[in-house]
Amino acid sequence: MIHLSFCRKNTLIFYKMCYCVWESGNYCISLLFKKNCICMKKLIFAIALAMCSYMCVVAQTIKFAGNARPVMEITPEKSTGLNKIYVIYGTAGVSMSYEATNPNASVKWYKYGAMGGGYAEEISGVARNGSVYTMAQVLPNSGYIIEEGDNRTYLWVVDYAGYRLSLSGIAPAAQQDCGTIALEVAGSGDDITYTTINGVGKKLSREMKLSYNTLEWNTDDSEWKLKEVVELYEGFKPSIHEQAPLCDTEFVLSGDRFLAFWGEEMTVSSPVYNTHAIDARTAAEQTDRDVPNEKTEGDENTLGGSAPAEITFTAYPTDAVAQREWQLSTDPEFGTVERSYTEDVYQETFNDAGTFYVRYTAKNADGSCDVTSDVYTVTIGESELVCPNAFSPQGSPGVNDEWRVQYKSLTSFRCWIFNRWGVQICELTDASQGWDGKYKGKYVKPGTYYYVIQARGADGKDYNRKGDINIINYNDMQSSGDSSGEGVME
Repeated sequence: MIHLSFCRKNTLIFYKMCYCVWESGNYCISLLFKKNCICMKKLIFAIALAMCSYMCVVAQTIKFAGNARPVMEITPEKSTGLNKIYVIYGTAGVSMSYEATNPNASVKWYKYGAMGGGYAEEISGVARNGSVYTMAQVLPNSGYIIEEGDNRTYLWVVDYAGYRLSLSGIAPAAQQDCGTIALEVAGSGDDITYTTINGVGKKLSREMKLSYNTLEWNTDDSEWKLKEVVELYEGFKPSIHEQAPLCDTEFVLSGDRFLAFWGEEMTVSSPVYNTHAIDARTAAEQTDRDVPNEKTEGDENTLGGSAPAEITFTAYPTDAVAQREWQLSTDPEFGTVERSYTEDVYQETFNDAGTFYVRYTAKNADGSCDVTSDVYTVTIGESELVCPNAFSPQGSPGVNDEWRVQYKSLTSFRCWIFNRWGVQICELTDASQGWDGKYKGKYVKPGTYYYVIQARGADGKDYNRKGDINIINYNDMQSSGDSSGEGVME
């Protein structure tokens, strides 16, 4: 059993105190400002050991001999109390040596197991050659404490040969769902464990790596792009669950970090997996009519407004989508579908007033996976028609120099303009059109003219309008004497 006198003068100066723990009674006696702190009986707790491992200067001149492969050195978290963890591939015939920093110092070796450093026992038979101390045979999966005066080095040695990873295959399970994929791994690999100074069991991460491809939506380019997924696992898992890929792919499992260190990393690949998971993104774009006399409402994020509203709906499905459909309904719950379209691009002209709902649905080949887009709401307003009664074609260019109706949601429109003698001088077939005050390419005379309008609104309302048009602010005939200003009437 180890009985250590530690936390000597140099440590006391730094910390001003040290703690000793009695085995019985769960009492702790604090001895302040003392040169020595003697731990009584068994050290059932190794807290003081862990403290001193970082209080003191540690000389880590550890070497191994007789090992066929390089020794992997790991620096654990400070909370473990360990300075190093060494991973050796087979400890048979492997020795461990320590070179003292002070040739005159007394060096002692201790070994501990799962109970922690408080139960360490001194090792006999350590050979000395000058300042080098050698233990002829390393015992696997054991902790070691090397004491040189007031300094201590805390080690744990793992024999990887007892934990060797084995991988023989990976394949998707027979049954899959739409959101995740289950992978079955053939092989073995026990947890690699070690014990802290305080007797706490912990695991070393193997760092297994799984890689496969999927699709990722790129908003900037409005397309699905190939993406490699890399997942890390601390240990061997006979069953792995991942998010289902959106494209056909292979699953590649490799590891572990210890075999990789020795250049012996194992890798297994699955057969090509034909994906059945699906996803889709959608977009809607309304054709912009830059018509100054058409009344529109809403903002740029609102679909609809004035009829006829032409909207293009586009879907971007993933590879496994085999069935798709755009649906149009006046019911937000889509209890009744008025129209459907089985292509990814769907164009619709909305000529009727009211509110309409559009969505995209998709399924894979066997119908086991489906996806439904967000619902697009299209609102077409009621019709309007306002007819001005005056304009000035030659007064101020660009300002009231055409006669145009103000309208909204008109699906048909015809307008005839006459002079006072009943001669038709203009005909308009679209509400967006205007009369520039000309007849046969020449400006007419100022005065009163007449219009007759027949139109129909998206709400079913019919318009039969008649009225007069007054041409005002008419300039005198052009200085060139061009007869176009005479406004000749036939």
